Amino acid sequence: MSALVNILPHYTYEDYCRWEGRWEIIDGIPYAMSPAPSMRHQWISSNIKGELRSALKLASCTQCKAYDFIDVKITDDTVVQPDASVVCGETPKLFLDFPPVIVVEVLSPSTQIKDRNAKFDRYAKFGVHYYLIVDIEENKVEIYQLSAVQKYIKQAPDITNSFTFHLQDQCDITLSLDKIWE
Repeated sequence: MSALVNILPHYTYEDYCRWEGRWEIIDGIPYAMSPAPSMRHQWISSNIKGELRSALKLASCTQCKAYDFIDVKITDDTVVQPDASVVCGETPKLFLDFPPVIVVEVLSPSTQIKDRNAKFDRYAKFGVHYYLIVDIEENKVEIYQLSAVQKYIKQAPDITNSFTFHLQDQCDITLSLDKIWE
């Protein structure tokens, strides 16, 4: 088995920048992003970004912005593109080399295992404070918050199915999770 590992190519961000189409690399292994996600996936993803943007405006969090499909360079051989993210602070590069405060992955059949395992672990080690996994088959949002020991702890929304995210000093946003399904 180790002989196979030694002959597999190992890709980096420099390689990634030369590729056409949408890709991610995790530990040097390339993953082609599937053709356009399902219509429902796109609709839910769009709703999430809209809710994030609205919540940021309502809370006057001017240093934080909601993005979709930005390159998050975790290491030189791990670059991912979450469905949505919230970034606080300046973003002067073409990629993000520091952790977003919130990352959202909308599950699809082709990405579910990667999103729940490989990305889950890498986002925690990178320091992403909140990781949301959106299951469009079950109409369920899982919210994970990073603990002091770099492990995710599953959080529960309040009785109104809302959750408040602490993004930075004087910047808390509340999302109504029911609205993303509308």
